[in-house]
Amino acid sequence: MTTQKQNPLDTESVGKIFVRYLVPSLIGMVLMAVNFVVDGVMVGNKLGPVALAGVNIAGPVYTIFVAMSLWIGMGGATLYSQSMGRKEPKHARFIFTHSIVFIAAFTLVIGLTALAFHEPLVYGLGANEETAPFAASYMNVFLVFGFVFTLENAFSIFVRNDGNPTLAMAALITTAVSNIVINYIMLYVLGLGVREIAYGTIIAATLGLLVLSSHFFMRRSNLKLVKFRFQKPLFLQTLTFGFPSFLAEVGISVFTIAHNIAFSRLAGTEGVAAFSIVNYIHGVMLLMFLGMGSAIQPLVSYFHGGEQEEKKREVMRIALKTALVAGVFCFVVGQVAAVPLVAIFGDFPQDIRNLATTGIRLFFIAYIFMGLNFVMMTFFQSIGQVRMAAWITAGREIIFMIIFLVSLPVLFGVNSAWLAIPLAEICVLATVFIYVKRSGYRFGESGGLI
Repeated sequence: MTTQKQNPLDTESVGKIFVRYLVPSLIGMVLMAVNFVVDGVMVGNKLGPVALAGVNIAGPVYTIFVAMSLWIGMGGATLYSQSMGRKEPKHARFIFTHSIVFIAAFTLVIGLTALAFHEPLVYGLGANEETAPFAASYMNVFLVFGFVFTLENAFSIFVRNDGNPTLAMAALITTAVSNIVINYIMLYVLGLGVREIAYGTIIAATLGLLVLSSHFFMRRSNLKLVKFRFQKPLFLQTLTFGFPSFLAEVGISVFTIAHNIAFSRLAGTEGVAAFSIVNYIHGVMLLMFLGMGSAIQPLVSYFHGGEQEEKKREVMRIALKTALVAGVFCFVVGQVAAVPLVAIFGDFPQDIRNLATTGIRLFFIAYIFMGLNFVMMTFFQSIGQVRMAAWITAGREIIFMIIFLVSLPVLFGVNSAWLAIPLAEICVLATVFIYVKRSGYRFGESGGLI
């Protein structure tokens, strides 16, 4: 009974709770985006373009570990919050233990197996004789110690779901800031190379993990490791609930690869350079919307588990309106500030600047709809409607995106390629409206989505 009385999700207003989860998530995600950009700038400026290319070639290894931690972490955390909503803290602790054991085990097995084939793997990722030494140096460190990063990511998800979003933010800040400081020391003070940069990333993740571990000693914490025993139904349910998050990470890779290929064919090196500028900016915007999803997932899962339907609807009303306002704001920024945004990335030839400027103005149309799709995907995932959540992710990041990316330039030229994502977002949102109407969900005060 004590846990029930003290849980803020049961006592505080939904609006206050939403802000308390949203602000730390957004701050943490934005700082991580800044961390990635600064990291690339430092490597490129100190070690040169070949070293930077090597690090980027090894990037999919990092993506695999992120995807694995999100797959099991988000799946387990959703079940964890649902159990807490049903006032079943003991079962929630077992779900936490079950998830952490599998994340650590899978990461170690995948990493060590890949390490045994590291040479063909690095060439398979696109390295050549020039970039292979840098890519291998970076990749091999992650293959051995990547489990630290996946554990940190998973712990962050569970700490947020256990009612401590501020600590999850503090851990993200610790990881981001320490990674920048350590890498600066490695590169500019000690004059070291790519391998040490990888170690710096692992050290930063370890510091973030130590910050998160303080949650175990807090009075209100329910996170505890209990005796592990394998439960196949729970394992399969965890993988099912977390699959949309895994698919979203895969979709990011598909988006980047597909646009690189398309712009390379349509406009050569200038096209790829222009897309790289837009993609860097999009990465920051994307993390903002991901932060929004991270904020509402614990709330929707908890209220769904506790059958608190009105609170669940109120969370969605606030989240959808916030997503729409944020999306419109991003769109306006893109229209007004496209030229200075492009200029931040350097003094490029006029053709590249023109293409990137047009790209920002067209691509940013997507943000009006993207936030709504993110919120709805998170909602369906959080209540166990996995098929709909997976459809939203696959539709907007893979299916419709590829259809429009292939067909539009043939009909309307290179600039129309920037509209592939906006049109994909619109098409998927239309299917969401239809599904919501047919299923009887009502979030807005007068019915409908908002």
